[in-house]
Amino acid sequence: MMSQSGISEEHSPPTAATSTLVNGHFPRRRGLIILLSSVAGFLLTVVWSAEFVDSAIGGTVADTLLGHDADETPIAGIWAGVVFAFVSGLAGTFTACNIAAFGAMAPLLGSPGSRWSRMANTLRPLAWLAVGMLAVSAVYGVIVGVVGTDMPQFSTAPNGPGLSPRSVQSMVVFGIIGLTMLYLGLAALGVVRDPFARVSRRFPNAPMVFLGALVGAFQIGRPFPLFRQMFRDAAESHNPLYGAAAFSLQAVGNILIIAVLFLILVYCTGDRLRRWLLSDPRRITIITAVALIVVGVFTVLYWDVRLLARREIIPWYPVAPWAG
Repeated sequence: MMSQSGISEEHSPPTAATSTLVNGHFPRRRGLIILLSSVAGFLLTVVWSAEFVDSAIGGTVADTLLGHDADETPIAGIWAGVVFAFVSGLAGTFTACNIAAFGAMAPLLGSPGSRWSRMANTLRPLAWLAVGMLAVSAVYGVIVGVVGTDMPQFSTAPNGPGLSPRSVQSMVVFGIIGLTMLYLGLAALGVVRDPFARVSRRFPNAPMVFLGALVGAFQIGRPFPLFRQMFRDAAESHNPLYGAAAFSLQAVGNILIIAVLFLILVYCTGDRLRRWLLSDPRRITIITAVALIVVGVFTVLYWDVRLLARREIIPWYPVAPWAG
C-alpha cells in the first residue's frame, strides 16, 4: 500500500521501542528512504551557499539587532561580548544542525493530551536537549578562555589552497558529527543497533541530552564569521568564566528560534497532527530518520568532501553557480 507521499507504508511487525529515537515501527522500504534522504543531503551540498547564509541572513540579522556592523565593530568589554554572543547565536539559527534538532524532536509531536499538556510534554525533552547543549558549550568556553589563543580556530589567516589548521579542525569536528547523525538516522529506521537502548532504561532522556551535545559541538569547528569573532574575543580575554557564559549564550541563541517555532507548531496544530502521526507511528520514524540522514550526509559531504575541492586537494565537486 502506498501513502500519499509515495513511500510504501508496508512494514514489519513492530518491535519494542528502545529509546526516544527508536519507536519500534519500521517501514519496509527502508532502503528507499535511506537512498532518497542521502540524495537530498548530497543535493543540499550542491546548492548550499555559505556566503549567502553567513552574510545575507546571519550578517543582516546581527547588524539589525546590534545596531551596527557586527563584523567590523570590535567587541568592547564583557557585557558587550555577552550581548554579542547571544545575538550571533540568533544570527546563526538557520543552519543544518537545527534541521537535525527539529528532526530529533519529531517523536514529541505525538504527545497525547490537551494543547497545554502537549506543550508541557514537549518542554521537558527540550530542557534535556538544552542540558546537553549547554554542557558542551560551557566546557568548550572554559577551554577557550584558558588556551584559546593557541587553538587552530583562533587563526585569522585567510583560507587558500591546501588545508589550514583551522580547516582541519572543522573537518574533523563536522565529520564526526555528520557520521554520528547518519548513524542515528539509520538506528531510527532499525537498520543498525540503537546506541541508547540500554542507557534509556535508566535514563530515558539520554538521547535528547546527547543530541543537545551534538548541537553544542557545532561551535567547536564552526567557521561562521560572527562565531569566530566571538571565539577570538573570549580567547583573548583569558577568562574561562566569560568564555563559558559567552558560548552558552551563543548556543541558546542558536536554538531559541527553532525551539519557539516547534512549540508553536505543537500548540497550533491541535489534535489533527497528533492523530495523523499516532494513526501510523511509522510516520514519526520516517520524519526522524530522514531529518538525521539528510543532515548527516550533508555535513560529511559539505565539510569533508566539498571543502577538499575548494582547497584544490581533490579536482572537482559539483557546485551550483551561485554557491561557488
